[in-house]
Amino acid sequence: MTEAILLVGGKGTRLRPLTVNTPKPMVPAAGVPFLTHQLARARAAGVEHIVLATSYLAEVFEPYFGDGSSLGLRLEYVTEREPLGTGGAIRNVADRLESGPGDPVLIFNGDILTGLDIAGLVATHRSAGADVSLHLTRVEDPRAFGLVPTDADGRVTAFLEKPESPEDIVTDQINAGAYVFNRSVIDSIPSDRPVSVERETFPGLLADGAHLQGLVDSTYWLDLGTPQAFVRGSADLVQGRAPSPVVTGRCGDRLVLEGAHVADDAKLTGGTAVSAGAVIGSGAIVDGSTVLQGAVIEPGAVISHSLIGAGAVIGSRTVLDGAVIGDGARIGADNELRHGARVWCDAVIPDGALRFSSDQ
Repeated sequence: MTEAILLVGGKGTRLRPLTVNTPKPMVPAAGVPFLTHQLARARAAGVEHIVLATSYLAEVFEPYFGDGSSLGLRLEYVTEREPLGTGGAIRNVADRLESGPGDPVLIFNGDILTGLDIAGLVATHRSAGADVSLHLTRVEDPRAFGLVPTDADGRVTAFLEKPESPEDIVTDQINAGAYVFNRSVIDSIPSDRPVSVERETFPGLLADGAHLQGLVDSTYWLDLGTPQAFVRGSADLVQGRAPSPVVTGRCGDRLVLEGAHVADDAKLTGGTAVSAGAVIGSGAIVDGSTVLQGAVIEPGAVISHSLIGAGAVIGSRTVLDGAVIGDGARIGADNELRHGARVWCDAVIPDGALRFSSDQ
């Protein structure tokens, strides 16, 4: 049995206002908290015991998932009292692990949507005799990421900071946020202080001659760190582009949960997800968007590639394109918000007040 650690302590600053009231892994994607998809994929790969490393809004997780039995898992929760970084968070939960020193432990970041072959990563780790194995993915433009070159056998040769010039781009392989650690490596991470696996643990292990193996798996991969990426990820789950055992049945252009009300002449396309208690009015058009619990889209509104927070109200004929509307906000009729506009939780915008776009 392989057990796992899920790092779910981040504040989700880039996702605000979505994360003002909800930790990032608990924001719904395709109708359920995003973390549900990760837990279900781990279980499908044979994982039975998962420790959640929590911090920001830590009190939200356990009431929802409980002991994990509904997903066929045993879940435990450990809360950081002070921010410890990725490595510190991993070390902070070590006493809840049941693995022996040479056993593999899976580690996932809580904001990555991926089709990674989890069992394949563990098998690669075992067959290579590695101390740590990393899921690597290839991206067209790696400038925003740290680079991880490997040799012909897949062994990691360096960890390179974000490239500053074209000459610095020596590979298109990046750290994709899923790892296998031998338990003994976890126990070697310093305790009770912040540690970054990316900046301290991995380079330090490499310098000490440890075996770090890379598995390049170029299946679906998306960092859900921005609102635009989160909306896209939810739509990809609904449409079946991103795999999840939680999304069952025929994939299509829409997912409407029980308890939502959608007018007969409303048009939902592009992987739109509508949560329970939401209302979509007559003639409304909603494309590639996420509408959270209890939100109201009034008649004739046009919503595309946007996220509508819980209990928010979008007025008649209002146009949203690439916008994020916080929980409880009220956008009056005949407004227009485009290109990354964000409206804070509980804000009120009167009828016809805005023709606003933003690149922020």
